[in-house]
Amino acid sequence: MSNSIIKARDVTTKFGNKVVHDKISIDVKEGEVYGILGGSGSGKTTLLREMIMLQRFKSGSIEILGQRIGHLSHKQIVELKQNWSVLFQFGALYSSLNVIENVSIPLIEYTTLPKELIEEIALSKLKMAGLKKEATYLFPSELSGGMKKRAALARALAMDPKILFLDEPTSGLDPVGAENFDRLIRELASLLKLTVIIVTHDLHTIEHVLDRFCIIFEKKILFEGTLEEAKKFEHYAIKEFLKLERG
Repeated sequence: MSNSIIKARDVTTKFGNKVVHDKISIDVKEGEVYGILGGSGSGKTTLLREMIMLQRFKSGSIEILGQRIGHLSHKQIVELKQNWSVLFQFGALYSSLNVIENVSIPLIEYTTLPKELIEEIALSKLKMAGLKKEATYLFPSELSGGMKKRAALARALAMDPKILFLDEPTSGLDPVGAENFDRLIRELASLLKLTVIIVTHDLHTIEHVLDRFCIIFEKKILFEGTLEEAKKFEHYAIKEFLKLERG
């Protein structure tokens, strides 16, 4: 777990005159589950969007799998993006397609595999994501919140990514559903040797899923490390954010 798979250096982000990130630097190591934490409006999702090239930053650099993302040709961008998948906060499933069709989309779009094999792969990913067989041909409107997340996760795994980005994956789930989803992420990360980056404020996720995390506070990185290290870090914002009590 020594190699950095993502390096952000002095990333500054502005929206007009508003500074969101002021020279942020983090390292995500290969094979770890890494969290991006911070209060509402701190720029957590913005940083994730910059990593996946959905948003531009003002200055600094982000390197993923050894490539600086601001200096790539269109062909290099397409190739690099095939190394990761994203699970957006509300799943972003296509409402007009059923579950297996949703999961099959990346395989249809990026491979020349025959239809039967695509269906077989999609079914195996759904099983991996813990979705029951009877949900395979349901439409998103017929799914519960937890089932939607699992279907979206299956689609994110369809192309066997090296990196998985998750934006608030447990938001909207009841405590039991959130805990089960957390356990699933941890198991899949280990089983598939994934590097996982999670934007979260969920205390259960922080405690039970993350290997390390950073906390964005007042436009800077206030902290980067493990939960045990955070507990020893003397700063009121960390104590408040993690609901940690002394002793």
